[in-house]
Amino acid sequence: MAYTISSDCIACGTCEAQCPVSAISTGQPYKISGDACIECGACESQCPVSAISKK
Repeated sequence: MAYTISSDCIACGTCEAQCPVSAISTGQPYKISGDACIECGACESQCPVSAISKK
């Protein structure tokens, strides 16, 4: 898995809505499924608090 979501996540849902393969699940913080993630970066570029980064 190339992307992770840190504890800075505010659970706004923006990343989940942007993921083309539904690899992000809700929670605090949200989580990215390493098996489903295609490493497109759509989530990282949309996060308003920069909580998503490459691992």
